Amino acid sequence: MTQRLSPSTALLLTIPPVLWAANAVLGRLLTGLVPPMTLNFMRWGLAFLLLLPFAARVLRRDSGLWGHWRRYAVLGLLGVGCYNALQYLALKTSTPLNVTLVAASSPVWMLGIGALWFGQQVTGRQVTGAVLSIAGVLVVLARGDLAQLLAVRLVAGDVYVLLATAAWALYSWLLVQPGDVAAIRCDWAAFLMAQIVFGLGWSGLFAAGEWALTDAQIHWSWPLAAALLFIAVGPALLAYRCWGIGVQRVGPNVAGFFGNLTPLFAAVMSAAFLREPPHLFHGVAFALIVGGIVVSSRKS
Repeated sequence: MTQRLSPSTALLLTIPPVLWAANAVLGRLLTGLVPPMTLNFMRWGLAFLLLLPFAARVLRRDSGLWGHWRRYAVLGLLGVGCYNALQYLALKTSTPLNVTLVAASSPVWMLGIGALWFGQQVTGRQVTGAVLSIAGVLVVLARGDLAQLLAVRLVAGDVYVLLATAAWALYSWLLVQPGDVAAIRCDWAAFLMAQIVFGLGWSGLFAAGEWALTDAQIHWSWPLAAALLFIAVGPALLAYRCWGIGVQRVGPNVAGFFGNLTPLFAAVMSAAFLREPPHLFHGVAFALIVGGIVVSSRKS
């Protein structure tokens, strides 16, 4: 049963957007140094090693993981194998601000998937908030030009991040569905490790395809090593930990709107580190997205 949104839970759900914004900026900076699918595989491989001392027991035969392998394989595919791999791929043709703003369509996917697949009731305020959020996304897709929106000219990165957001919404709903082993669900390290184990298989498969089908290369350096360590500890382990607790407390519908804070942090970081200042249409889009959060979270 979900709880009401408390200040501590709100703070908990704000941490992932900060880290995800940093992840988007770093993903943009690392373009050309490491292929996107390979970057995702390396990130989660390092996260696996860091988490191993705290959750090695989940790999034992009697842990209960292997008896529920189908569930964790799906969670690993959506949350580890697909989500960030598609985002890193999107960052090859889109800016971090564009990627995070398009990902602000998350509440629409959350509401739609919850209503269609999990029988969740959708309120009028949630629909209004979702409409405002998607309006902000459309402003980004149009680059502030109505003619572009009417022509439906999307860059590849826009499509990739929409697919990533849909995968994340489904992942978030599956987090709160029954079927987990109690000993794994109650231990955050074990629960995340159970997903990473299978997610590494998926991401490794995608990375292998990348090396087989493209001219993939890695340009090693100390900045690359430091960036990998950060995205493994922050956007991977810490963000997933906070997001998982927040979703379990207030549900995916409410948590989904906090993901829309990511563009704000991405705008600040992009201006500071990438010299990619926001444009007027970015401000309009963000105002619409924030309006969606306010409307959907107000009490009746």
